[in-house]
Formats: sequence, structure tokens, C-alpha cells
Amino acid sequence: MSLSAQDILTLIPQQPPFVMVDTLLSSTDDTTLASLLVTAENVLVSDGELSEAGLVENIAQTAAAGAGYAARQLGKPVQPGFIGAVKNLEVFARPKVGDTITTEVKIENQVFDVTIIKGTITCKGDTLAQCEMKIFIQPQQ
Repeated sequence: MSLSAQDILTLIPQQPPFVMVDTLLSSTDDTTLASLLVTAENVLVSDGELSEAGLVENIAQTAAAGAGYAARQLGKPVQPGFIGAVKNLEVFARPKVGDTITTEVKIENQVFDVTIIKGTITCKGDTLAQCEMKIFIQPQQ
């Protein structure tokens, strides 16, 4: 499975220019893998590198893409989510324009409308950043 930039927009609530994932590589019940080609036009690129905020947003949008994919598989609408907390954020390096980063998000726990995930971003075999994140899913009205 691989969903391109145009298809991924149907899975996440974010829209250009604030999209920080461009390909959904795989998604299972508890793990999602996505990638992003870092471009100079990206609104969170600064001095030729994706900012720390861009890395955090990339992890959150990877989680959103996985949740959106799961919802679509069940014939349900994609629900917006919000970052409630970021814990143990470690940034080892920032990717440069032209780099493709790969992000893995694993669901650690899910209770009602709250999902705890662990996200890891890699590029060329090196870990660039990782964190735990608490995401609140907005229930349907």
C-alpha cells in the first residue's frame, strides 16, 4: 500500500500549505508508516532545514493519516484530532531540504477519545527525532 500526496489529503484534517506528510506507506491496527520529502516551500522549513515544530507536526500527521485510513476502511468519516501533550521529545538532527524522512507511529494506549502514541522519525538510517504524544480525537456531533 502506498497513498500519494493527493490521496493522503483525504485522510488528514490538515490542508496545504500545512501538510507535513506526503505518502502513507503502511498502516495496521497499531503502527503507521509515512514519509515526507522536505521542500524549500514547506512553511516549517527554516534555514534549509525542517524545524522542530515541523518534526512534531509530522509525527502528529502520521498518526492522523493512520487514524484516517482506519476510519475509511470502516466506512466512517475522518475525525479531527488535537495534540494534548508532547512528552520526552528528543531531536537529534533536523532534515535538510531534499531529504525524505520516514515516520513510524505506534499506538501505545487508547482509552475513549484519547490515544497515546510513540513516534520516531528517521532519514537515511539515522533517527532524527522521537517523542510520545497524547492525541485527543474530537467525537462526531
